[in-house]
Amino acid sequence: MGSFSIWHWLIVLVIVMLVFGTKKLRNIGQDLGGAVKGFKEGMREAEQGSESSQKIADGAKQTIDAEAREKNKS
Repeated sequence: MGSFSIWHWLIVLVIVMLVFGTKKLRNIGQDLGGAVKGFKEGMREAEQGSESSQKIADGAKQTIDAEAREKNKS
């Protein structure tokens, strides 16, 4: 009673296909796939953005250090 057998899932699948139709289910699948793909691309861009912002911050730190050394020399 706790878990469903394969027959239960097949009956549920048939009922869902009768209610929504295969074309509607295909469109939902494509939309879901596109959303997952967009999410992955967004995460990849966010990672690259954080790496580039870290490089910019490191470059600014080096510039400030170089300016401080020049002031100390004079």
